[in-house]
Amino acid sequence: MTTKLPDSDDLRRPSIWAGIRRAAGTVYQVPGVRRTVRVIGISISRLAQDDGWAMASHLTLSALMALFPFLIFVAALAGIFGNESLADQAAEQLFATLPEAVAGPIAAEVHNVLTGPSAGVLTVSILITLWLASNGVEAIRAALSRAYGTEQQRTYWFLKLQSFGFVFLGAVAALALALLGVLGPLIWALLVRWFPNLADNSANFEFVRYVIVGSLSTAVLTAAHLWLPGRRWQGIRLWPGIVATLALWWIATAAVAKYLEGFANYVSTYAGLASIVTALFYLYIVSVILIFGAELNAAIARTSPRATRRRTDKEKKKRHMSPPRPPALED
Repeated sequence: MTTKLPDSDDLRRPSIWAGIRRAAGTVYQVPGVRRTVRVIGISISRLAQDDGWAMASHLTLSALMALFPFLIFVAALAGIFGNESLADQAAEQLFATLPEAVAGPIAAEVHNVLTGPSAGVLTVSILITLWLASNGVEAIRAALSRAYGTEQQRTYWFLKLQSFGFVFLGAVAALALALLGVLGPLIWALLVRWFPNLADNSANFEFVRYVIVGSLSTAVLTAAHLWLPGRRWQGIRLWPGIVATLALWWIATAAVAKYLEGFANYVSTYAGLASIVTALFYLYIVSVILIFGAELNAAIARTSPRATRRRTDKEKKKRHMSPPRPPALED
């Protein structure tokens, strides 16, 4: 009877896994790493407990339904300034950073709406358009308030006026971005004429445009975290979630673009609804990341040393105030 000797790879594999576990345990003992892992775990857990996945669906549908009224309001505002083509430029600049499979169909429909013969009629109902566009802000407020665990103590009309203000500021920012998109190439051409050496740095001009769009997104996201939830947080405490949201948005945009280019085949599955399904898929991922950023800030606040001491003191006080237990009766 022969005994089979273990292979050298079989002997080496347990030692490799043991080394990996020891290394992971050593890294986990670092205080900063331990708290980071704990915060991420709490954020993912609270995302499910606070119905974050369902809220993301609500936010996705509300954002898609509010997109066209918002751009129509931008067109109406651009008409006041005497340049209705700025609205089309604003839509082009806003969609510039999205995956082509997502931005292309929506941008085409937006162009048809803003430049069609009925655009002038649509801009007359500016109050209705503003009301419909504000529903997207309401959805973001509900998602952020639930993630932060805050209740709304403000009146309905105050919240609605606040939503109108966000839509108006967003429209002004979109027009400023469009104006920059119109004047930017002209300014660059003028600079190249004065300084011919700049012609070799044309690629940097596109980079500057992405930086401007990113800065605008950061400003809007910061304002949403500051003013929309039921309780206002300090700005410095919001930056971890905002930075994580922007980073994950960038990663998700690149990943979705690659996925749609190489793997997804929505046309054969959804036929004429393929463009809508693609937009919903992308907006849903963006919405989940937005809610996760708020949950991340809330988890950091819950695990802070001050919050830990407060919970400990509350538990000690509760134990001291509890009445003593009666003595057990003897048989």
